[in-house]
Amino acid sequence: MVIPTELCAMSEYRIYPGNGKLMIRRDGKPIYLGSSKAQSLTLQRKKPAKLVWTQAWRRLHKKGLSEANLKKRRTRTNKIQRAVVGLSLDDIKKKASQKPEFRSAQATAALKDVKDRKKTTKKSAGKGSANKVFASKIPKNVKRR
Repeated sequence: MVIPTELCAMSEYRIYPGNGKLMIRRDGKPIYLGSSKAQSLTLQRKKPAKLVWTQAWRRLHKKGLSEANLKKRRTRTNKIQRAVVGLSLDDIKKKASQKPEFRSAQATAALKDVKDRKKTTKKSAGKGSANKVFASKIPKNVKRR
């Protein structure tokens, strides 16, 4: 047999038949109060969330949650490919689809090219370095006049 119960407006405890009081507010809303303590605090206009023994306070401060509900929900981050400053999205996809051997061959060719360029710049810089005059270095913490 199911017993009809009401919920206390202050504490949110169950009120069984024959217990508690029914108070009608000025706006006509019926309020069930389970105990004289709840009635007194309601008439003093106390907020249930500030009273430690009420369900509203327990809900606000996350007390008594079952372990099943305790698991936090997290949204999974979706990976989105975007174009980089030097490359468009199509170029990035093309490079990703290339075989690793081909890409490593390209990388070694590019490295060789850079090394060759450095050699040529060193040769040309080595010839003209005797003519240059360098200013004496002054430490930063010394005052200049």
